[in-house]
Amino acid sequence: MNQTVMADDLREKIIANPDVLLEDPDVMRALVGSNDGQNGNVVDLRSVAMERLEARFDRLEDTHRNVIAAAYDNLAGTNQVHRAILRMMDATTFEQFLADLSGEVADILRVDAIRLVLESNLPEAQSNAGATVAIMPENYVEGYITLGRNMPARQITLREFHKVGGSLYGARAEYIKSEACLKIDLGPDQLPAMLVMGSEDPQLFTPQQGTDLLTFFAGVFERVVRRWLA
Repeated sequence: MNQTVMADDLREKIIANPDVLLEDPDVMRALVGSNDGQNGNVVDLRSVAMERLEARFDRLEDTHRNVIAAAYDNLAGTNQVHRAILRMMDATTFEQFLADLSGEVADILRVDAIRLVLESNLPEAQSNAGATVAIMPENYVEGYITLGRNMPARQITLREFHKVGGSLYGARAEYIKSEACLKIDLGPDQLPAMLVMGSEDPQLFTPQQGTDLLTFFAGVFERVVRRWLA
C-alpha cells in the first residue's frame, strides 16, 4: 500500500514537472535502456532524448558563438584604444596633440567627431564651434552629461544623441546619432573638463555597453592633457 502511495506521488511529481526527468542524463539513460525491445504504445524515449540532446547542443553552440564574437570585439576594441593612446602620446606640441585628436585618433577610434570641452569662469567663455577645443562656462560639463537632471555625472556616459548641445559638433551635429561623454579631471584647482566622441552610427555608443576601455582611455587622456597644461 505504501508503495502504491509512493508511486502515485512520484507519478504526480513527474507529470507536474517532466523537465526534471528529461534534463537528467542518468535518468534518461536508464529509461532508454529499459525501453530496449519494447514497441507498440511505449514512447520512443530515444527520439525524446535525441531531441533534447540536439536542443542542448544548439544552445551550447549559440553560447560559444556569442562568447567568441564578444571576445573578438573586446580584443579589437582594446587594440583600437591602445593604438589611439600611442598616437596621442606621440605629439611633440599641444597644437599637434589637438590636431591628432580630431584627426588620426578619431579615425583609429572610428568616431566622426571629437571635442575637448574646457570650462572657464571668464565672462566671454563660449563654444568654439567646429574646433577641437570648446571653451564653455562653469558647470557646463555637469549639465551636459546629466542633461540638467539632479544627479551626479558619471565618468563615462554612453547614449543616443538628441542634438543636446549640438554646437559641440559644429556642422556635423545634424548627423551625429550616438555619443560618449568622458568626464576629465585636470587636477586640483582646475575646473572640470570633458571629452565627447560623436558617431553617425546610433549603435556605436549605447548605455548597455561596457565602459572599461573608455575609462582607461579617459585616465590616460587626462594625464596627457595635464602635462600639456602644466
